[in-house]
Amino acid sequence: MSIITVENLSVKMHNSTVLSDVSFEVAAGEYIGIVGPNGSGKSTLIRSLLGLNDIDRGRIEIMGKSLAHFSDWAKIGYLPQATVVANKSFPASVGEVVATGLLGCKSFPRRFNASDRETVLQTLETLGIEHLYQEQVGKLSGGQSQRVFLARAMVSNPDILILDEPTAALDPVTRDHFYQTIASLNKDQKKTVLLITHDSATIGRYAGKLLYLDRKVVFFGDFKEFCLSGDMSHYFGDFAQHLICHQH
Repeated sequence: MSIITVENLSVKMHNSTVLSDVSFEVAAGEYIGIVGPNGSGKSTLIRSLLGLNDIDRGRIEIMGKSLAHFSDWAKIGYLPQATVVANKSFPASVGEVVATGLLGCKSFPRRFNASDRETVLQTLETLGIEHLYQEQVGKLSGGQSQRVFLARAMVSNPDILILDEPTAALDPVTRDHFYQTIASLNKDQKKTVLLITHDSATIGRYAGKLLYLDRKVVFFGDFKEFCLSGDMSHYFGDFAQHLICHQH
């Protein structure tokens, strides 16, 4: 069953076409790595899925509902770019930041209770950072901060995780640990994952499918199919193709 369907999506910004006739389907429980050059429309695609961009043409369905009629946003956890807090004096604690991910599940007046605290602590424990609950978020390392904001995206127990360049500011060891965490969430908790990355040589170790964008869909399918594709050899050249597919 498709949990996300995109058909003939086209998006313009400032009279320039950013996405053109983009079509693909994501099944529940899949892990999609989204790659492409700078300016290829990756973040625009994600923002369109989240209803944050105007769409010029095409159709988006999430969980069987058109984007215009989809309202259960607690089912989608979103980790945007640049989540490291620049202000080291930012007063919020880790627990407070993660708890804000529950606000969309609450009716007015929105108040946190003891059950919410337990939910936050359980989410932090899943990511191995429960000991940071009372720490000031502005004083965390880059890897710790990224896990805190991942916890915020996860705390409402979403079915879909959408991650935009989550490892860009991380060192190689922390980056690999983060990728392993996401792979575990996909495998063990059956979360559907869409992850944008420039790290095309690494994502093939973890994701099940590759969506290569360059304003249009250059390729969508599994990595073995990408590896064996003569069209992709012609498009990228053999060396770059196999660097992306990570099969050799």
